Amino acid sequence: MPRAQITALGHYLPDYVLTNQELEQLVDTSDAWIRERTGVCERRILTGERGSSYMGVRAVQELLAKKGLDASEIELLICCTVTPDMVFPATANIITDELGASRAWGFDLGAACSGFLYGVCVASQFIETGRYSKIVVVGVDKMSSIIDYQDRNTCIIFGDGAGAVLLEPDTANTGYGIQDFVLYSDGSGMKHLHMKSGGSRRPPSLDTVRNREHYVYQEGQAVFKRAVVGMAEAAAEIMERNGLTGADVHWLVPHQANLRIIDATAQRMGLTPDKVMVNIDRYGNTTSGTLPLCLSDWEDRLRPGDRIVLASFGGGFTWGAVYLTWAYGK
Repeated sequence: MPRAQITALGHYLPDYVLTNQELEQLVDTSDAWIRERTGVCERRILTGERGSSYMGVRAVQELLAKKGLDASEIELLICCTVTPDMVFPATANIITDELGASRAWGFDLGAACSGFLYGVCVASQFIETGRYSKIVVVGVDKMSSIIDYQDRNTCIIFGDGAGAVLLEPDTANTGYGIQDFVLYSDGSGMKHLHMKSGGSRRPPSLDTVRNREHYVYQEGQAVFKRAVVGMAEAAAEIMERNGLTGADVHWLVPHQANLRIIDATAQRMGLTPDKVMVNIDRYGNTTSGTLPLCLSDWEDRLRPGDRIVLASFGGGFTWGAVYLTWAYGK
């Protein structure tokens, strides 16, 4: 079976920057407190009546331009998001239509902050079986659309953004690409992190809107404890399965939820800080967008054969890790 390789990257970030100082005017918080507890200094916000598809389209367009591909060459597009433009049609279908990806079919994948990780693993199976040779995975969320800016526990963390990757088979037999992955979920974590209304269990009503139930609800301490263990354990497991030590890993690409969770995962892996991709200070937690945004930010530093571990933890709960070797670069 040919390995699935990431062969191109693209990203999009909104222009508007929401700083900690601005949040000080909205809720009872401070720049120092936010930095100390989360590591976030600022985050991007998509303004106007534009949804996740707007960012996803632009991330894919950048990817196609860098790779020199036409949208018609995409065969499958997976959109990983918890903030779809609407309940239906799928945001993936909206993105393919706006791109002019006339040959592509697609679907949305919702696994909260682990969405992109899940999406890459799903796409790799289509590549390895030989069914498709050009698959785009988009990680995108407009978290500002489901964040209560009167809730200081959540509004300080999240931002908007999108990243996209192209997966293709290793036709040159380099051995580079996705080597292994571990994925987990635990629905009992729902009570700690969810959105109370808007689904089929509690459809929108005057009461749900009045009670502010259409925003992210998070029990911070419970989520933090599970995330620290989940991300660290998944990253350690993928290393053990593949006989890797901290010295063998070139880069950790961690979900950007909280700087303390990132640090704990790196320490469990035996990695020094210079091997850890961190951009939470500039973007906050963009949910499905965090992992591809990290890869895009570090793209110029990646070299063929670099051993990379991606790790994530999200609401649901969902978590896991991917081990891959990078396929292109100088």
